[in-house]
Amino acid sequence: MQPGQVYLIPTLLHESAPETIPAYILNAVKDCQVFFVENEKTARRFLKSIWKEMVIDNYQWFAIHKAEEQVRKTFIDTLRSGKNAGIISEAGCPGVADPGQLLVEAAQSANIKVRPLVGPNSILLALMASGMNGQCFQFHGYLPIDAIERRQKLKELESQSHKQQCTQIFIETPYRNNQLIKDTLQACRDTTQFCIAVDITAPSEEIRSRSIKEWKLQAPDIHKRLAIFLLQAGGK
Repeated sequence: MQPGQVYLIPTLLHESAPETIPAYILNAVKDCQVFFVENEKTARRFLKSIWKEMVIDNYQWFAIHKAEEQVRKTFIDTLRSGKNAGIISEAGCPGVADPGQLLVEAAQSANIKVRPLVGPNSILLALMASGMNGQCFQFHGYLPIDAIERRQKLKELESQSHKQQCTQIFIETPYRNNQLIKDTLQACRDTTQFCIAVDITAPSEEIRSRSIKEWKLQAPDIHKRLAIFLLQAGGK
């Protein structure tokens, strides 16, 4: 029996921006029989928004969580039975800063075809709009929660950026955004460039790159807003 294939289905970064999902995503959704999702409720709502006629109960649904061994086994068994599976993360592109990566790894190990689909990705969109180095960049996910450790990590990232001329990208839990900004302004040199990208693709979107010195004059309040941060040592 021919195994099924994996579709990496992008989702919205913001519910008010349905135009960021290409029309061809619907064809991939219709070609799936099973969905492995980070959050079943929001995944179902998203699919219904792009395909109102979809009968949700006609499909199998599995929660990814941290892609435990049982989930990976179910995933591979599903594909080997000839069914196509879609992976849907909570926001943006599955497999990037997302537990779905472990399922993709399992599919690759099993020599099963994986098809990544175009959609919004906050990391790349922020980098594109930042004006920072797009030839060399690193994504670090979340920085340490402890303030002392976080400031030390920021100093390390700044030093690496200076040595490698590399853009450093990271995120934070929305309710800790303002504290992260405060720590960045304390830890980094005045000449370092710092980009704060908020509500990407939403009407309230703001993406601004300034030097640390400039940000110190007026640090923004982005408490509980979705944000991504970029750092590049040096500056003009």
